[in-house]
Amino acid sequence: MAPLADSDAELALLAEIEGATSSRLIAEERGFGGLTADELVHGVPHARFINASFAYAKPREPNRFNPANRGAWYAALDVETCIAEVGHHLTQALADAGDFDAVVEYGEMIASMAGVFIDLREQPGHPALDPDKTKGYPVGNALAAEARAAGHNGIIYPSVRHADGTCIAALWPNVVQSVAQGAMYRLTWSGNPDYSREAI
Repeated sequence: MAPLADSDAELALLAEIEGATSSRLIAEERGFGGLTADELVHGVPHARFINASFAYAKPREPNRFNPANRGAWYAALDVETCIAEVGHHLTQALADAGDFDAVVEYGEMIASMAGVFIDLREQPGHPALDPDKTKGYPVGNALAAEARAAGHNGIIYPSVRHADGTCIAALWPNVVQSVAQGAMYRLTWSGNPDYSREAI
């Protein structure tokens, strides 16, 4: 936020405004939506990124394995799958906005995970993996709710957007371990749904 402020006093005021409206900061202080404050991580590298992935759920609709009031950490085993998944969802958001002119930069976040995961890799026809979100997402959310209730850490599944790719949805913030930043990528849409990408 520093480029937006002309003085330290203005920067402090901007930080206070952000704090009053930031789902992540609110969740870390007192919980938010389907999250309790004690579920979030503190004192670990990139805790803000981890917590944000759970605090910034889409407010009016779920994703494949998380409800509208609780996010998840979505990842993949390779960056090509990550870019295909992110590119698909950003293209959908641009279509909803009616404007395919955008430049977005994304950082690769490398993490490790362990524990018990539901594994759908041998079930590519599982109803939760239906590309039609009106069909797949409700089934995926029910499966994720069952996984959380059983104490499982997440779901491993074949990517719906990248052939032969493998994705992971971590359902608890503390499952995401040893986070480090990797490469940076720029995705560019120039007036149509097709996007280009480049490492930066």
